Parts: sequence; C-alpha cells; structure tokens
Amino acid sequence: MKLTPGKQRGLELISDDDHIVLATAMDQRGSLGKMIKSYNENISYEEGLSQFKEGVSEVLGNQSSSLLLDPEYGWSAARKLNDDIGLIMAYEKTGYDATEKGRLPNLVDDYAVQDLVKEGASALKLLVYYDHKEEEKYNKIKKALIKRVGDECKQNDLLYILEPVSYSADGLSTKGAEFAKTKPEIIEYFMEEFSKEEYGIDMLKVEVPVSIYNIEGYDQYDNYEPVFSKEKAASYYLSCSEKSRLPFIYLSGGVTNEQFIETLHFAKEAKAEFSGSLCGRAIWKDGVQPFGEQGKKAYYQWLETTGSSNLNKVKKAIKETATPWSI
Repeated sequence: MKLTPGKQRGLELISDDDHIVLATAMDQRGSLGKMIKSYNENISYEEGLSQFKEGVSEVLGNQSSSLLLDPEYGWSAARKLNDDIGLIMAYEKTGYDATEKGRLPNLVDDYAVQDLVKEGASALKLLVYYDHKEEEKYNKIKKALIKRVGDECKQNDLLYILEPVSYSADGLSTKGAEFAKTKPEIIEYFMEEFSKEEYGIDMLKVEVPVSIYNIEGYDQYDNYEPVFSKEKAASYYLSCSEKSRLPFIYLSGGVTNEQFIETLHFAKEAKAEFSGSLCGRAIWKDGVQPFGEQGKKAYYQWLETTGSSNLNKVKKAIKETATPWSI
C-alpha cells in the first residue's frame, strides 16, 4: 500500500516501532456521560467527560502507541499526550438520531479536517453504522459521506480510518444470537466494499465477525451463547481478513478485558492478519466508578494500577497476535 507522505507519517505515528497499532480509544461521549452521571449526579456532563478523558490520556494514552479522542470534549486530554504518541481524532458526532430510520451519521459541528490537522491530529476516524441490507437510499447517503471525508483527508494529506459498525435494519438486537448469525456476512461486506479505492480509506477499524462468547467452547463467560463452532468461527475470521486490501485493526466492542484478549488469540489462530487494535472500554470502563464516587486521587490511583494492568495485558496480547501493516 503506497501512501502519500502525510498519511505515511500518520500511520507511523499511531503505530509502535514494529508497525503495530497499540491504540487506546477514548472518544466515547453519550454513553460515557451517562455512566459518569450514574455514579455522580453533581458533576456536569462536560466537566465529567473532559476530566475523565484527561486521566486516560495522561496515564494510559502515554503508554499506548496512540490515543483516539473526540474534538468535542477531548482537546484538554490531547494536551496531556507526549509528543511521540499519535493523536487520532473522531470526526462523527456521538450516537445517531433514534427517531429517524437508517442511523444516518452526522459530522462534528466545529471542525473541518484542515482544523484537525492544524491542531495536531495524526489521523482521522469516522464511525458509520451500516447494514448492507438496509434500504439503499440510506446506504447511498452513507457511502457519499464516507467518500466526501475521504476527499477531505486526501486534500489535507491526513490518514483516514473508517469504523463501520454493524447493526440490523430489521431491528434485531446486536447482542442476540439471531443477529450473531448474520454478523459475519456484514463484516465480510465491510472488508470488501470499503477497501475499494473510491472511498479513499487508509485503514479499517472493525468488529470481529464472531464475538468470543458466541463461539462453542467458551462457556466460562456469563454471556455465553454459542452460535458457531470454533472451526466455523475461525473460517469467518480468515475470510474477513482475506477480503480486505487495507490494513485493519480490531475494536473491543464493549467486551471485558479477558474476553478481548481471548478474542485476539482466537483471531491469530484463525490466521487473521490484523495490525493491532483500538481498545477502549475493555481497558478503562471500571475506572468510571472510582472517578465518579471517590474523585481524582482515587481515579488516578485506579488508572496507575488496574487501568495500566488492563492496558498492558492487551498490549502483550497484541504483540503476540498482530501482523505489522508493513508486511
């Protein structure tokens, strides 16, 4: 994959020296704000998000190869990063309008790509909810938006990471077994479609095709609901990997730290050639309680102990399982 100088520099900045992405995700907004409020009613939404992100950035971001933040609440956190840590900025608003069909994405209000570049972003990330079986008029809008952002990134020579997130246009719960049966096909579509040059994407951030708790044999997990055999699940991991012409990284998707690490090893055994991860909640989710209930000192203590331990477990697993993007 031949990149322009700015995009190549961005790829190197978000990766470690071995060309593996060991990134921490901290661009959560709506869901994180609600979690903080559930532990502390007195803290304002904006203050809670900004302060939580600052802690993750200062302690965990500086132990990662890069940190994903959002331009709405993340700039004070970005300033806590050391110069050698890559900064990935989200370009979409959080969530989607639940009153409208199609889960159409919105871009952040106050920043264009050139502004993010000026502020020091190494890469841009765009999340789009996508079901390839959704009504075509909605998917046409989404594809046009993805291409527009691709053009903006080309014009500003900024690395472009797309995060297509699966859902069911038919209303199936994304946590249920029925949806799990359809998910591999959706992820295969993502890998093939969004690898096409017309979108201008440089890297994909994707879900695994089969969650670890939907694979037979992993009954140690409370949410165990087997849908596929190990052999069948492994075949989906491999086929998704083979369909992408771009380097791709896995997101943690809200699973536990233990489950994500198990997932990475399963992917490696299945011969999926992923180039790292952007892992968020599996690292820092349990830090919300001390942050909300006990304040900054207890929160930083949690980050420096349990949070750092969670991060180091993921980093170790990534180093053991990922394939460098330069290969």
